[in-house]
Amino acid sequence: MPVVVYLPPCYDQQPERRYPVLYLIHGQNFDEHQWVRLGATEVADRLIATRQSLPFIIVMPGERTWEQPAQTGWDEAFLQVLMPWAEATFRLRGERRYRAIGGLSRGASWAIHLGLSHWQLFGSIGGHSPPVFWEDVPYIRRWLAAIPSGQGPRLYLDIGDGDQQQILTSARWFEGVLTTAEYPHEWHFNVGRHNEDYWQAHVEEYMRWYAAGWR
Repeated sequence: MPVVVYLPPCYDQQPERRYPVLYLIHGQNFDEHQWVRLGATEVADRLIATRQSLPFIIVMPGERTWEQPAQTGWDEAFLQVLMPWAEATFRLRGERRYRAIGGLSRGASWAIHLGLSHWQLFGSIGGHSPPVFWEDVPYIRRWLAAIPSGQGPRLYLDIGDGDQQQILTSARWFEGVLTTAEYPHEWHFNVGRHNEDYWQAHVEEYMRWYAAGWR
């Protein structure tokens, strides 16, 4: 699993400090550099420099599969290899509220899959243009029901009004399930399509939302 890691400017100067971590997963047909190209690390630098956010680390893994989770083993690699490696290598805060996960498109599918099925690990989940894995559909309500009231991760969803119909239908279905379950979440229905222009236009909103969970 290839991975790109962003460290805040103060990381080497403050060797005793521990940091929140944001796991960001790219979209299908892209790679672990996508979030950097869209400006996520530039926004992080700016938010940290202006003290609008605590300094934090971003871990951006690569994912090369097209299949559903049960056919890939990628979620097991993420949980059993990537996360332990990140926590052993970098000075991460151990509290759940300081660990967030988010993604674009297929990466959003992974963020929802990992964030809800292992809700005890994450304080925030971000799904940007999110289709739900069809394999996960039978489990979503069960995962939500298993989360004790008031203990679920913060959850942010957004999508463009010109997105692909199949993805729009999936995202709306998921948001409807959350609403029916009375699960607190943010739902942003914006102007835009399923492309990098849309995500780049909103990347600062995303980063501000993740950072707000660490205040």
